[in-house]
Amino acid sequence: MKYRLLFLSVNLLFAPTLVFGACSVANLTRCLDSVCAINIGANPAARCQYCGTNSAGEPSKSGIMKSISAGVSSKYIVSDKELKSAPTSAGERYAWGTRLCLEKLPDCTTDDVDNNYDKLIEQSCRAAGISAEMVNLAKKANTTKTQTTCATEIESCMVDEKHCSANYKNCKSDSDFNNYFSQCSVASNGCESYLSNIKNTLASFRANSFANAEKLLKNIVSAYQSNREQKLSVAQSGCKRNKATNDCINRVCENNMRNKCANENEKSAARELCKFHDTACERLK
Repeated sequence: MKYRLLFLSVNLLFAPTLVFGACSVANLTRCLDSVCAINIGANPAARCQYCGTNSAGEPSKSGIMKSISAGVSSKYIVSDKELKSAPTSAGERYAWGTRLCLEKLPDCTTDDVDNNYDKLIEQSCRAAGISAEMVNLAKKANTTKTQTTCATEIESCMVDEKHCSANYKNCKSDSDFNNYFSQCSVASNGCESYLSNIKNTLASFRANSFANAEKLLKNIVSAYQSNREQKLSVAQSGCKRNKATNDCINRVCENNMRNKCANENEKSAARELCKFHDTACERLK
């Protein structure tokens, strides 16, 4: 049997010192109810059946199917269109719904889900005859993935353009990084035991990304500055004792004058062609 309730170990990761804003528990509950509490008025076990455990049985289909969130602003609920993509497994549906609701309510975290909605599912499970002890045992048995698999899944999620992106440009603040990690860890079922190590590794990747970007920028600026200084030094050296002008005249005489400047006319023409060196040197003084 499979049960949901994935998130208790995530509580240890997102300590009380991390504050994302004021979470509206009412809106969070309405959002999760739109996924987990269909027809709850006629079926008190709905939350357990939809988002608790498959062992609670199939949700009742009798009567009119009605969401407890009917009439609530669509901004805070999962739409009927979105629900068509909901997983059939209760545990996966809860994780899927939590991810969507955290996206709709960015001030809320998995802590808020754990502290407020888990107990509603437990109450619903008791109504369905499923004890909290059985749920806890199922949670412990549900961790089946390896750390490598979990790290790959969560990292792929984090570097998505909708989250941090490959160079972590969307996670410059700690709050954004923690919020996206919360969403990605919720989406990866069975990874609770590895989340602390994975988060530390990704935080290191993020820090290195920022450090390398800053280093690269400094290197580019330094290279341009060095190139400008080198060109200036060469130009100033050429202005000493009219070296650049004389070298220019010699090249023109050798390459462009029929008599190699043997007469005054060709010499005069060569000096005129190289006069721009004199102008440039005047500006460099």
